[in-house]
Amino acid sequence: MAPGNALTPRLMAPRPPISADVRRFSFELPALARSAARARHLVEERLLLWDVDATVSDAVTLVVSELVTNAVVHTASHRVVCELRDCGERLRVTVQDEGCPAAAPRLRRGSPEEGGRGLLLVDAVSSAWGAHDARHGAGRVVWAELAHGSDLGGTC
Repeated sequence: MAPGNALTPRLMAPRPPISADVRRFSFELPALARSAARARHLVEERLLLWDVDATVSDAVTLVVSELVTNAVVHTASHRVVCELRDCGERLRVTVQDEGCPAAAPRLRRGSPEEGGRGLLLVDAVSSAWGAHDARHGAGRVVWAELAHGSDLGGTC
């Protein structure tokens, strides 16, 4: 029998314990235009509680705003989930949508110059970023890491 079937469970390596210095905060919002502003507010409050430097906080808030906006505009999701992880030297932002491509953009832009720069901004302020399919069910996860503190190495 092949490993991993119902009769022979696949062995998995144990996960390393989560370090005590990892702080997490996550929230779910409806996939509506106003959710980007709500996400910014929630992130600003949390980073203030975590005593994150104002410059880093502004960059993280910008990244969250852009990623939530992209999830709302470019998918037909009903909700988006955002998570912040503070791993000491890095802050990791993830935004997950439900992965349904939108038939048409869900927000109206005033002019062509107003849109299309979101991921360029994320790239400019992040030390790393990327995207992958969600592990469970439909959806896409877009993540970004921003360095803060004295050490610029390591990842969350």
